[in-house]
Amino acid sequence: MKRVVLVLLGLCWMASVFASSKVRIFGYVIDENNRGIESANIVQEHTTNGTSSNRNGYYELWVEMTDTVVVVYSSVGYTTIRQQLFTHNQTLCVNVVLTSTEEMLDEVTITGFRKQNTMMDYLDAQTARIMPDVSGGGIESLLITFAGVTQSNEMSGQYNVRGGNFDENSIYVNGIEIHRPLLIRAGQQEGLSFVNPKMVENIYFSAGGYGAKYGDRSSSVLDITYKRPKGFEASIDASLLGTNAYVGHGNDKITGMYAFRYKTNQYVLKSLQQVGNYDPRFLDAQTQLTFRFSPKWELRLQGYYSQNKYRFFPDSMSNNFGIMSNVKNLTVFYQGHESDVFETGFGAISLLGKINSEVSLDMDFSGYYSTEQENYDIRGEYILQNVMGTNVSVGRDMYAETVFDRQDILGTGIYQEHARNSLKNKVLTAAINSHWKHADNDLHWGANIQFEQLKDQVSEWEWRDSTGYSVPLNSSMELYYCMKSASSMQSVRTQAFLENTSQWDTKHGTVKLIGGVRMNWWSWNKEVLVSPRVSVIWLPGWKRDFAFRFATGLYHQAPFYKEVRDTFVDANHITRINLNHTLRASRNVHWVVGGDYYFRMLARPFKLTAELYSKYMDRGVSYSVENVQVRYSGKNDIEGYTVGLDLKFYGELVPGVDSWITFSAMRSRERFIKDEYHLGWIPSPQEQRYSFAMLFQDYLPQLPQLRAQVKFIVNDGLPYGAPRSMTTRNKGRMPNYKRFDLGLIHICDKKSYAFMKKSKVVKMWSVGLDVFNLIDFKNVNSYFWVSDAYGNQWASPNYLSGRRWNFKVSVDF
Repeated sequence: MKRVVLVLLGLCWMASVFASSKVRIFGYVIDENNRGIESANIVQEHTTNGTSSNRNGYYELWVEMTDTVVVVYSSVGYTTIRQQLFTHNQTLCVNVVLTSTEEMLDEVTITGFRKQNTMMDYLDAQTARIMPDVSGGGIESLLITFAGVTQSNEMSGQYNVRGGNFDENSIYVNGIEIHRPLLIRAGQQEGLSFVNPKMVENIYFSAGGYGAKYGDRSSSVLDITYKRPKGFEASIDASLLGTNAYVGHGNDKITGMYAFRYKTNQYVLKSLQQVGNYDPRFLDAQTQLTFRFSPKWELRLQGYYSQNKYRFFPDSMSNNFGIMSNVKNLTVFYQGHESDVFETGFGAISLLGKINSEVSLDMDFSGYYSTEQENYDIRGEYILQNVMGTNVSVGRDMYAETVFDRQDILGTGIYQEHARNSLKNKVLTAAINSHWKHADNDLHWGANIQFEQLKDQVSEWEWRDSTGYSVPLNSSMELYYCMKSASSMQSVRTQAFLENTSQWDTKHGTVKLIGGVRMNWWSWNKEVLVSPRVSVIWLPGWKRDFAFRFATGLYHQAPFYKEVRDTFVDANHITRINLNHTLRASRNVHWVVGGDYYFRMLARPFKLTAELYSKYMDRGVSYSVENVQVRYSGKNDIEGYTVGLDLKFYGELVPGVDSWITFSAMRSRERFIKDEYHLGWIPSPQEQRYSFAMLFQDYLPQLPQLRAQVKFIVNDGLPYGAPRSMTTRNKGRMPNYKRFDLGLIHICDKKSYAFMKKSKVVKMWSVGLDVFNLIDFKNVNSYFWVSDAYGNQWASPNYLSGRRWNFKVSVDF
C-alpha cells in the first residue's frame, strides 16, 4: 500500500509540473446586493478562452502565463467590466461586482444557493460520485451527512431518518417507487444500491413534511431523476472494491444509458473480528432508453438486474469485552458455512407527453421481481473466561451485579444455527400522472393500481447446550429457537393523490401554498386511508435573504408483507407465522417548522438551516432490529412520538466547492398499548439522541486538481436488549458510532492541462486514494449473547470494519 501512496504522490507531482505554465484565475461574480450572478460570462479578451459562473457566482478561468491578461466579465442585464490582471502568480483570486442596467430584464438571474421553496432539499450528484464509500451506494453515503439522517453500519446502504427504520424511507427513480429485498440480515449481504450515481441528474430529499404525491411511508422520501445524455459519453472506474462501466449517447430523438457494476467487499470484510473465508460477489446492470417519436410524445424504457451472492466459511473469533476492572474474553471456533443468493429484476415502460402547453400526461407500467435464498448451517464452540481475573460480573439481569468466586473459565458451550429460507416477490404497477400549470398555479394528480404476490418458506432453528438454553426432553433435545412456516400472499393496492401549488407575490414577499390529499386502499385488510397534507413557504422581501417553511400532514405507513407476519408458538414449541388480515397502517402526524438564512462571508456564499419537528404515531407495529434486519410483531401494539431539532451550516469554506456541518438532537419514545411488563415509555429501536456530521472538501490553491474529501460522523449509540426478552427491551445503549473517512483524488482534464487537449478520446482521468475509518474506531454493530456456568448472560460486541485503504482509477471518454 505504501507503493500505491508513493505512485499517487508521484503522479500529482508530475501533474503540477505540466500545470506550471498555466495561471488559474478564480473568484465570484456578484451584484450590488452581494448575491451571486449565475451564468455570467468570463472571457479572456480577443480569444475564445472563457467560462461561466455557477449558481453561486463562482468561476474558474485558466490562461497561459504572460505578463498581463485582460479578462471581460459580462451578463445580461448588467454592465460589462474589463479587468487587466498581472499574471506573475500561478493563482489569482478576483471578485467582481456587476451593476445592473436600466434595461435589466425580469428574472434574469438565479442568485446564490438554490433556495428551498418546497419541503424537498437538493443534493449535488457530482459530490456523491467522488465520495469515499464502503457500501457502494454513493448517493446514500452523501445522504447520511445530512441533518436528521443517520447510519450505524457502513457496509449497508440503509439509513434512518428522525427515529424511523429503514422500511419507512421511500425511493423514487423517474417517479417510480423502488422496492428492496426483504430477507437481508447483514450489511455484508446487501450488495449494490439500486441507484447508479453515473446515471443521475437531479436528487431531492425530504426528512419530513413532504407532499401528497410522495406515497405513504412515514420518515423520508428520496426523489431521483435520471439524466438524458446530449451526446456520446462513457466512463470506466476501477478500485480494490470493484468496477463500474457506463456508456451514454443521445440526440434530439433517441437517448440511451447502459451501466454495469461489480463489487466485492472481501477486502473490507477481512477487517472484521470473525476470521474466515469471505466470498461476496455483487453485480448489476441497468439501462434507460428514450425515444421521441413526435414533438410532444416520447417513450422511455428502464431495465435493471442484480445478482448478489454471499458465501462465508467462518473459522474463529476472539474478542475481549467489558470494563478495565472486569474484562472477559469470548473465543469461538466455527464449522460450517453460509451461502446466500439475492436476485432482483425491474422493468418499466413509460409514455410521456404534453396535451397542450399547460397540461402534461405520464403513464407508467412497471414490474419488480426478486428471488431470495438464505442458507446457513454454522456450528460454534465457545469458551468464556476472565482476563487477568476479577470477582465481579454482570448477572442474569444485565443491570444487576453478582459476585462469585474467582476462576479463569466461566463457561463453555456449543451452539448451532441453521436456516433454509426462500422468498419470491412480484409487484406489478400501472400508474397515470398529470400536471397542469397555469400562471402561478400547479395542479398534480395521479393514480395507480399495484398487484402483489409473495411466497415465503421459512425453516430456521438455533440449538445451544449451555446452561439455561436447550435441555433434554423425552429423549430428544429441545431447541432454543425454531421457526418453520410456509406463507403466501396475494393482494391489490390502489392509490390516488391530488396536490395543488399556488404562489403569490406580495409586498411582504413571495408565499407558496402546497396542499393535497392522498388515498390508499389495500385488499388484504380492506382499509381505506386518507392522508391530507399542507405546507407553506414564505420568502420575505427583506434586504437579508431568509426563507421560512411550515408543514403538517398525516402519513400512514401502509403495511407490506414483513409487517403482517404475526407469530405464535405451537404445542411442539415451534414458532409459526400467521399472516394478520386485521393489521392496520400505523398513523403518523408530522409537524415541521424551519427556515434558511442565506448570506455571504469573505465573498463566499453560505446558508444556515434550522428545523424543529415532531411526529406522533398511533396504531404502530413494534419491531426489533438485528444488524439491518427489521422483525415486526405483526400487531398494532404500540404508540410513540419523536421530537427533535436539525441544524445545518452549508457553504463554500473553500472557494468553488461545497462543505457542510450538521447537528441533530432527538428524543424518540414508544409505549406498548397493553403494557404487560410495565415498561412505560422506552426508547424506540432507532433512537439516536444526537448526531454530528461533517463533509469538508478542499484543494491545493496551486494545484486545484488535487482534491480532498473528509467525512466525519459521530452518532449516538442505538438502544438494545437481551434477545427475545421483553423485560430488557431497549434498556441498554450501544457505544457511539464514529467514522472518519478520507478521500484524495487528482483530476486531469482538458481545462487544466494543455496536453489533454490533444486527446480526441479521453475527456478526463483521475486517480484517487480512500482511507476508510482512518482513526480505526471500533464500532459495535450488535451483540452475541452467551451464558456461563452460573446462568449469567453476557453480551459480547460484534464490531464493524476497521481501517482500510482503497486505490481507485477513473477515465471519462
